[in-house]
Amino acid sequence: MTPSKTSQARLQIDQVHHDNESPLSIHDMTVAYHRKPVLWDIDYAAPQGKLVGIVGPNGAGKSTLIKACLDLVPRASGSVRIYGKRYKEQRSAVGYVPQRESVDWDFPASALDVVTMGRYGRIPWCIPPGKSDREAALHALNQTGMGDYANRQISKLSGGQQQRVFLARALVQDARVYFMDEPFAGVDAATESAIVTLLRELRERGRTVLVVHHDLQSVPEYFDEVLLLNMRIVAAGPTSAVFTEENLQKTYGGRLTLLSEAAEAIARNG
Repeated sequence: MTPSKTSQARLQIDQVHHDNESPLSIHDMTVAYHRKPVLWDIDYAAPQGKLVGIVGPNGAGKSTLIKACLDLVPRASGSVRIYGKRYKEQRSAVGYVPQRESVDWDFPASALDVVTMGRYGRIPWCIPPGKSDREAALHALNQTGMGDYANRQISKLSGGQQQRVFLARALVQDARVYFMDEPFAGVDAATESAIVTLLRELRERGRTVLVVHHDLQSVPEYFDEVLLLNMRIVAAGPTSAVFTEENLQKTYGGRLTLLSEAAEAIARNG
């Protein structure tokens, strides 16, 4: 069957806008809940080997953006590519740390069990994890400072410890692109410092990490690039160029307390 002119044009547009070398390429993506747009006309290409902060007010669609990229919520239109291919073809190349509140922490599993689950994409169907998988999981726990809690049931861990376990699960996947949804939310200072160290280690290994983040004051310190979002992309690019009072005003509107905190952060890191 010969493609219609419309489908041929759409294919041409898709080929133009999707860079096969980009860790994440989004073209013309719209997401709607009950016909109400949550994200509108998103076009974005993530740079290789950078820490990218996804920043915007509550309800801006930050978590939805990540979920739409991972096929966890349907897209009304548009397309997403991971290194030029659809997500379902690149699952082993992608690591995901969900919001802690979205996880059933009463599930009867130890910290080591949870981290070992991150190896399932590399294990043939119906074959249980082997010794090397458990060793890799324990190594990841040690990297996040949770090695001593390997056999602890996850519901018995503190919020910060639970977050470290999920970071270890993402690490053990040895992915090329990581999506993290508010990994700093509700954690103590020690855990936040450990997460920042881990993110920088991933960057040194050439990995790309996209992080939904709320604390404006720490954006200039933590991220190489920033994507300012409020249903649409307000601005995206290097933090030094994009994270400005003018762009924040466009993103947050009149939320003056947040903006003054951000201004202080810009001044410190300017």
